[in-house]
Amino acid sequence: MFKRSVESILQEALHISPAVLLTGARQIGKSTLCLSLKREYRVFDDLTQREAAKNDPQGYIASLPKPVTIDEIQKVPEVLDGIKLDIDNHRVNGNFLLTGSANVLDMKKAKETLAGRIIEIPMYPLSQKEIHHKPAENIIDILFTEGVEGLRCDKKSVTELLEAVLKGGYPEILKIDTPRGRSLWFNAYISTYVERDIRDVGELRDISAFIRFYNIIAPRSCGLVNKSDLANEANLSEATASNYLSMLEMIYQIALLKPYVSNISKRFIKSPKLFMTDSGLFCHLLGIASVDDLMQSKHKGDIIETFVYSELAKHIGYSQTQPSMYHYRTNDKKEIDFIIEKSDAIFAIEVKSSLSIKKEAFKHIEDFQKKSDKRVVGIVLYAGSDIVPFCDGNHKRFAVPLSLFF
Repeated sequence: MFKRSVESILQEALHISPAVLLTGARQIGKSTLCLSLKREYRVFDDLTQREAAKNDPQGYIASLPKPVTIDEIQKVPEVLDGIKLDIDNHRVNGNFLLTGSANVLDMKKAKETLAGRIIEIPMYPLSQKEIHHKPAENIIDILFTEGVEGLRCDKKSVTELLEAVLKGGYPEILKIDTPRGRSLWFNAYISTYVERDIRDVGELRDISAFIRFYNIIAPRSCGLVNKSDLANEANLSEATASNYLSMLEMIYQIALLKPYVSNISKRFIKSPKLFMTDSGLFCHLLGIASVDDLMQSKHKGDIIETFVYSELAKHIGYSQTQPSMYHYRTNDKKEIDFIIEKSDAIFAIEVKSSLSIKKEAFKHIEDFQKKSDKRVVGIVLYAGSDIVPFCDGNHKRFAVPLSLFF
């Protein structure tokens, strides 16, 4: 079993709050982690538990031994009223650990019910640090406390890098050795879990239209969101396309990365950027089953960028620093893949799949550094082996191996 980076955060939250909600996609290890905590455990995948909770939410919650973990809370949001009443009558920190594969707090009623009583903690698929048994090593915290100079990068071959990208972070996939086996698992994941969770979070009249939409947006990972174009391609109304995007966000299958906006330019592209949240599932939806397929794919750059996005999101989510992440693009086509900002410090990150880097790779970062009044460190991630400085007298810039995530 993998030691999870989120475990210490979860333990601290249970110590200071009466209720904690651990959220994330299905099959990423939430239940495994919660079961390891040796608490009373109930799961709403169990029909009997679900019916009892729906029939008498307050009585059901009152009858549970405490502290208790309630798994798949989004299936019976009615129990939130019972949890609120119990907390108000017997406020004991750590009494309720809730998990959900859909973000129950995005439901308006839930926000109102548990305001001031709950801490929400996101959990992600396995990071490469977790897979390589370094769960406490957070590259975001290292960057903001020690700088690029504090990073340590293990040497990885291109094949090793691409194999990691191809598999992604779902724990079960790491147990499967064959391309056909991975394909079977991902197909089952979509039909069993994605479709089921979508029905949990909203009214869905046409599952076929939704799955068609899901397959249409997959090749658009790393692209700007244009709801009108998506609606036209999927033969849906724009309102329906927008609803489907929101639902996919709620079950953690996609993420919409906001644009970076500041006073350094008035010509920003203001659309969010869409990312699939797992590079392995992304590869599957594109029909990429092997490293050779990935090497030859026209989507190779987007797949590696999606992998980097997912790794950065995990490190930011688990960091003590808690910076914000954006994308940057202007009307005159100056683009930086990721802007990571905390107070007056910024890391501007570009992603390349090449084995070597030239100064030209930093041109948009250089332009950004000159315009910004903040401390901007430029990073180009690449498939090479060494951290190489490209600094000048005023600004820091580095080529950094993709293996920093491992």
